[in-house]
Amino acid sequence: MSLQAEFGDFQYRRHVYVFALKMSFLAVIFSGLIIALTIPPLGFLGLLPVTLSHAIGFGAIFSWLVGGTVSGMLSLATGFTMHELTLSRAKFEKLSRTDTLSGLLNRRAFTEALDRIEGDASLVIFDVDRFKAINDRFGHACGDAVITAVSAVLITAFDESSVVARLGGEEFGVIVSGEPLEKRLERIQAVQADIAGRRLVADGNHIAITISGGVADLIPGRNKQQVYASADRALYLAKALGRNRVVHEREGLHHAWHGLAEAGPDAEGRRLGSDSVMQAYGI
Repeated sequence: MSLQAEFGDFQYRRHVYVFALKMSFLAVIFSGLIIALTIPPLGFLGLLPVTLSHAIGFGAIFSWLVGGTVSGMLSLATGFTMHELTLSRAKFEKLSRTDTLSGLLNRRAFTEALDRIEGDASLVIFDVDRFKAINDRFGHACGDAVITAVSAVLITAFDESSVVARLGGEEFGVIVSGEPLEKRLERIQAVQADIAGRRLVADGNHIAITISGGVADLIPGRNKQQVYASADRALYLAKALGRNRVVHEREGLHHAWHGLAEAGPDAEGRRLGSDSVMQAYGI
């Protein structure tokens, strides 16, 4: 019984009945072995109140009726208890890995998924632009509505081969796999454009939402922390370039040197932005 009492075996009720049936048969088999080992010696010594054949017959009947029935009932009770524990554990595990507001995976679950990635994929870090201003102007209820709306777009846009999570605050992470790099980038940019074209209505307020994204490549043998840091730098660059855009890590140096010249309305702002981006890229 200890070998079969694994939580994973009791996820469904039918497993409980199978478990009880197995335990009943085991109880009958063990009872039969005990009868086979004890009754013949007792018969040989003349200690049986009935003939040997009758004793064996009665023993077999009682092993089925008593041993099998009692064992089956106890196994059912144990199985249903284990079933409830299994469901409770699964629910707790899901809650511990899920962000309650968005319904997406949380940072812990996302990090675990990132560590398991082996093949080619893209890591995207999305961030809602000027989210603090949305909270300050419209209130935190509207801010929560923005998080929920962006989460819904992300989970719809990326299929089951991808991993979507809320990393905290207004930041989201996506692992996109199953396609060539250019196709992945097209899908990521389409999501950014889709959100930019939406207007969220919350508490009577019409809220324009945009997001920025940083993309880095996940390839076999590349350190996952380095990939995450590179995606984060690309996101930083997307913000510095004016937000509402997606930047791939390979664009970083190009934009650091040339892109910021057209990003801001005044030279001083451009110079400060360029300095910060170049510092992020170690220039």
